[in-house]
Amino acid sequence: MSQKVLLTSKEVNIILHRLACQLIEKHLDFSNTIIIGLQPRGSFLAKRIVQLLQEEYQVKNIKFGLLDITFFRDDFRRGEKPLEANKTEIDFIVEDKKVIFIDDVLYTGRSIRSALTAIQSFGRPSEIELLVLIDRRFSRHLPIQPDYRGRQVDAINNEKVKVCWTENEGEDTVYLV
Repeated sequence: MSQKVLLTSKEVNIILHRLACQLIEKHLDFSNTIIIGLQPRGSFLAKRIVQLLQEEYQVKNIKFGLLDITFFRDDFRRGEKPLEANKTEIDFIVEDKKVIFIDDVLYTGRSIRSALTAIQSFGRPSEIELLVLIDRRFSRHLPIQPDYRGRQVDAINNEKVKVCWTENEGEDTVYLV
């Protein structure tokens, strides 16, 4: 199985800083904004963005949570093996707040559709935005687009984008597999 490096560790770091700055431009002090990482893969990116905002850009009091969408997926009972659920960690209400969903790769849009349904259990946000590291633009099944994107990738259907994080795989690299 051949792999092509799409983003090196240095490029990932530059993109993370750019995305953090774009969020600051739009949300300033984050007083009415909530950041939600989509479990499992979006949680690594979301935690890294929140860490950058707090440590590098001195943004205080960021409301941050993790959302598991497993039981909201439209393919929940379609696979051979059962899906494993992750933990939702949201200890606040999102009513009338601006919510930023963060995921690593936007592919078909189905995970985001599931997240839109799942977040309603915590209230009705005033606005929802989407931040992704990789946008696979020609593979949507639903009309969903990111508000913030790290890199746009044109991958043919049998190719996969693999995002590796230091916390999980020991490196910050994005591959086309």
